[in-house]
Amino acid sequence: MTAPVLVLRGVSRAFGPVTVLHDVDFALNPGEVHALIGENGAGKSTTMKILAGYLSPSAGEVLLDGQPTVFSDPREAEAAGVLMIHQEFNLARQLTVEQNVFLGRERRRGPFLDHRGMQAETGALLARLNCDVSPRARIRDLSVPQMQMVEIARALGQKARVLIMDEPSAVLTRQETEVLLEQIERLRAAGTAILYTSHKLDEVARIADRITVLRDGRVVRACPAPELDEDGMATAMVGRELSDLFPPKVPVAGPVALEVRDLHIPGLLDRISFTLGQGEILGFAGLVGAGRTELMEALVGLRNAGGEVLVGGQPLRPRTVRAARDAGLVYLTEDRKERGLLLDKSLRENLTLLSLDRFCRGLIDRKAEDAALTQAIGEFDIRTPSRAIRAGNLSGGNQQKLLLAKTMLAEPGIVIIDEPTRGIDIGTKQQIYAFIHRLAAAGKSVIVVSSEMAEVIGLSHRVLVMRSGRLMGELSGPAITEDAIVRLAMGLVPSATEDAA
Repeated sequence: MTAPVLVLRGVSRAFGPVTVLHDVDFALNPGEVHALIGENGAGKSTTMKILAGYLSPSAGEVLLDGQPTVFSDPREAEAAGVLMIHQEFNLARQLTVEQNVFLGRERRRGPFLDHRGMQAETGALLARLNCDVSPRARIRDLSVPQMQMVEIARALGQKARVLIMDEPSAVLTRQETEVLLEQIERLRAAGTAILYTSHKLDEVARIADRITVLRDGRVVRACPAPELDEDGMATAMVGRELSDLFPPKVPVAGPVALEVRDLHIPGLLDRISFTLGQGEILGFAGLVGAGRTELMEALVGLRNAGGEVLVGGQPLRPRTVRAARDAGLVYLTEDRKERGLLLDKSLRENLTLLSLDRFCRGLIDRKAEDAALTQAIGEFDIRTPSRAIRAGNLSGGNQQKLLLAKTMLAEPGIVIIDEPTRGIDIGTKQQIYAFIHRLAAAGKSVIVVSSEMAEVIGLSHRVLVMRSGRLMGELSGPAITEDAIVRLAMGLVPSATEDAA
């Protein structure tokens, strides 16, 4: 058997008084995909950061080619052939795609940068990923999936000996994920050692040679991949059986809570109309770029749009975020880190931000805020080592719970949740699905926008499918199937607009 390239031996890591990794052993072998899985907060990110030189262990050692190694920083790890693709993009947004791909290893022709050569290689790397992005494009102008492809292209260009991939497919479509997995198979065949983390257990089952499961900072299972099916992985991650991931759907017959009439934005949305009933969960499906997020942003006043939005039969005027909130209509953004939370602020400050007027009596009532935080931590199972930590130090799943708590503190009647479980482990997914179900059972009206087919099918009473800014059709009851959604999303059947015409 080939000797491991990179090894953790008895590694622990503490942040102040809190130990997040306990005596972890982990090895990456050449030509092998080693999946590291676990719930949010299990210690996966800390493990990866130690391997890639972003953190040092509090105890134990890192071995490179059998020799004890201390990476002083990520650049030293990269120089040794150890590269990490981050879930949260590590890109300079003001620079071009080419500049990011070659950042820190620019090529020169004499005294000048070889932009022509770097652009040509960047284009070739992107072509391998079937990514139609210009090397001259600015990162800030790209979509989230395109940014992820640039991260992957950068890694491919560096010919890493060890490639650490943190949720690389979380923001990718199914087709883009297929291209990614093909590239991983190529890298494996070329002898690259790959660490792959994903909450999509079907991907893990397909791509992994070995699996290590972390729970509460400890290795609870390490074995060849064929020994664990998806159910076995989920059980090992959460420490309990996971049955009935989606709560049973309860039929609804409530009055119309939200009506949208001919909502349109030139070039983005083409006269969208639909209704949402009280107590209903309405799913929105479609490929990335279909216009779902743009539609939701227009509904709550984040984008200027023509048409009408009626809440409880009353027109929403003016169409602003404050007016929407005052009418009981709120939106949970898909981008919790950039637009949903203030990562450098405390949990308390984030929780009450949307409802701050409730906590002001001339001055902010800190005692009332603390009481609200205590209630939110209990109600939403926000797991944190300290109430005083910044929101940015929570795991992804706990950040999403905090965002939910922040939104629900405004006591809305209509809740729009965009990508409710992106980058979240299966145990936390189950909690969020149960919460969405409880919202509907309590008479709230819910819109769920999701790129996960099972999520849309498992949660929704009805599903509306979009493509290129148009509403393609509506599915309900037994008609909500993966095949029907895909056909509508791909434009293989006439759109609802065309039928009406």
